[in-house]
Amino acid sequence: MTADIYNPIFQDVEKAREHLERIRWPDGAYCPHCGEADEVHRMQGKSHAPGLHYCRSCRGKFSVTVGTLFERSKIPLNKWMLAFHLMASSKKGISAHQLHRMLGITYKSAWFMAHRIREAMREGFKPHGMGGEGKVVEADETHIGGKEKNRHRNKRFGRHVGGLWGREMVFSLVERKGRVRSVHTPSVSARTLRPILVTQLEGSTKLMTDDAGQYRHMHRDFEHQAVNHTSGEYVRGEAHTNTVEGYFSLLKRGLTGTYHHVSPKHLKRYLAEFDFRYNYRMALEYSDAERADKALAGITGKRLTYRRINGQEEARG
Repeated sequence: MTADIYNPIFQDVEKAREHLERIRWPDGAYCPHCGEADEVHRMQGKSHAPGLHYCRSCRGKFSVTVGTLFERSKIPLNKWMLAFHLMASSKKGISAHQLHRMLGITYKSAWFMAHRIREAMREGFKPHGMGGEGKVVEADETHIGGKEKNRHRNKRFGRHVGGLWGREMVFSLVERKGRVRSVHTPSVSARTLRPILVTQLEGSTKLMTDDAGQYRHMHRDFEHQAVNHTSGEYVRGEAHTNTVEGYFSLLKRGLTGTYHHVSPKHLKRYLAEFDFRYNYRMALEYSDAERADKALAGITGKRLTYRRINGQEEARG
């Protein structure tokens, strides 16, 4: 697949379906109902829809979209392919309004589509999947939200159970020359962050943080070094948090410049989107096309649905 938006998979529904089959079924089709692979065959003839398969084991019919977030979608598959490519290749994200204009679909459909693609990009956290012997991981937290001077006085800084009023907290782990994992967390206390660090990192990891109090006792679990930002220290040998702060800069430019406002209930999916693009970035030798294919590989079992509550859309799944 090339990066050319005139690629046939973006123009022709059948080419898009064939491309999706190659990604989802690299070893041949299997039944999404019973898991059978040997007793599956493609249905031929003009009376059958293209891409339809039949399973002799459970006698079920299916296509490559069954059991994925494309199931029952009325949007043509080639437009889905282009949307995946656009979201995977846009470093700071692409708004639902832009998708709506470029794909020729309604804004509501584009908004649903973008959230479904973010769900496909969401990768499960494998315990102790980061760090290890000789690896350096930087940890830091940031606040997502507007400037305090622009807030109503009743919503400016003030402590309450769960954190700061009006601002959402994000905690990220970045492995140097590696991957990132971000979590929407209710607070950034040691009690909240230590379980995340212990679960996600190998014990032999070199952990780099700033001098915030919540990291004070992390030397008990890791080889821990901290830079003293309060005294103007930002680098000391290999100790610094410049990598994770660079990631936060990219995240905030995207959330502020592209999406403008992110609902707290959907923040986890936006984090999944930015994490995904970073984890499959060009520095790790992934092209835009390969990144889009990686996202397409995550569509199985992630059929995100919505329902209306008090006139607003709510994601389920």
